[in-house]
Amino acid sequence: MTGQAADSAPDDAAQGVLGRSYRALTFGIISVVSLIAFEASAVNTAMPVAARALDGVGLYAFSFSAFFTASLFAMTLSGEWCDRTGPPAPLFTGIAAFGTGLVVAGSAQRMWMFVAGRGIQGIGGGLVLVALYVVVGRAYPERLRPSIVAAFSAAWVVPVIVGPLVAGTVTEHIGWRWVFLSIPVLILLPLAVMLPALRALPVGERTAAMDRRRILLALAVAAGAGLLQYAGQDLRWVALVPAAAGLGLLAPAVLRLLPRGTLRAARGLPSVILLRGIAAGAFLGTESFIPLMLVTERGMSATTAGLSLTGGGLTWALGSYTQSRPRLAPHRERLMTLGMLLVAAAVALVSTALVDGVPAWIVAVSWIVGGYGMGLTISGGSVLLLKLSRPGEEGADAASLQISDALGNITLVGVGGVLFAALGGGAGGDTAAPHAAFVVVFLTMAAAGLVGAYVTTRLRPRNHEGSVPLPPPSPGEPDCELGPTAG
Repeated sequence: MTGQAADSAPDDAAQGVLGRSYRALTFGIISVVSLIAFEASAVNTAMPVAARALDGVGLYAFSFSAFFTASLFAMTLSGEWCDRTGPPAPLFTGIAAFGTGLVVAGSAQRMWMFVAGRGIQGIGGGLVLVALYVVVGRAYPERLRPSIVAAFSAAWVVPVIVGPLVAGTVTEHIGWRWVFLSIPVLILLPLAVMLPALRALPVGERTAAMDRRRILLALAVAAGAGLLQYAGQDLRWVALVPAAAGLGLLAPAVLRLLPRGTLRAARGLPSVILLRGIAAGAFLGTESFIPLMLVTERGMSATTAGLSLTGGGLTWALGSYTQSRPRLAPHRERLMTLGMLLVAAAVALVSTALVDGVPAWIVAVSWIVGGYGMGLTISGGSVLLLKLSRPGEEGADAASLQISDALGNITLVGVGGVLFAALGGGAGGDTAAPHAAFVVVFLTMAAAGLVGAYVTTRLRPRNHEGSVPLPPPSPGEPDCELGPTAG
């Protein structure tokens, strides 16, 4: 289903995503993504000051986990909502919730209120991310989708670079609250611009009520992830209880939410979704430890260590632009294979910074290479998802993609943390233990990148001329295994 794109004049399509029929919608989408990106980078800068001001350093980690767990639930809700009524309602609801959460957090007088505001933001963020994918799938013809997906990546570049600087300046000279309270006002313009185009989108083919079973499963995933994060912040043995409960909720629910065959890399859509989690987890799992390694092992300042990662954001946008070129469309799967190989090589190269005599700038060079690989892989996967999704199921599939992304992050970052601690990382004393800990973490993430490269060989279904219908379940087979691709 291509929506208004199907009715567009040929000359509009020929002009690309800035053609007359798409200009307002494209501007609105890029503006919303830019504001979300700016919020992510700016809020992270202001968060430590806010926690100290509210006397809530002990709840600092929950301000992040509240956003994450709430967004996990909202992603599935948004997918169901989009497939039944179309994306405008969940998109605008999500933007409203996101702005409300910013206001609640910015006006909080107690840390628990601040954490609640972050949770409301997470609900809004989850609704918006999935709804934007559905908008792209229904508003733009297939040949323009790579370009608008590339614009998603480009929209993150400037906010990620200037966000911390602006937020730091505002926090120091005006106050941390205004980092939160000023952003909602900026949302009004893109909403007004894109509203007419969104109203013109057709609703999904499904008109039945939302699938309550999937929503309950999403609640189980969010609750399970929350319990696991809570357990991870408690080093006592009693933390095993919430950890076991969280895993018991999370694992079965994930198996039922993701498309059948995802964990075994079945050809086509399941492998696209699996790849997203592997790629995102391997990249973030490495990125989480690079600043710590540069500060503790190479004696860099925190600012310089952070700047070593900025080149990756720029080349990510460049890689996304590369895959959007029409003449490269027939080779998209191969470009994604190349992307994962570049990520694996970049992560492995980062570990060489621990060798005496190797200059520290090798990390910046490595991340420039890795960022380009991620641009090829992540943006290419988004395009393939929209191509392989059945009409009316774009929302559920986009939700699965985002869930895979989030779970890949928490899994591989968690694995990295366990390995780092087990090998003496951060224990002090002998420096050999941290060196070994960093090396094992980086090589583990590089191995995950190689696994991702293998998964890219299974992205093209045997019948790759568009959406690939799954066979109906055999008699007696439980339909809960079908996941969001079930008819």
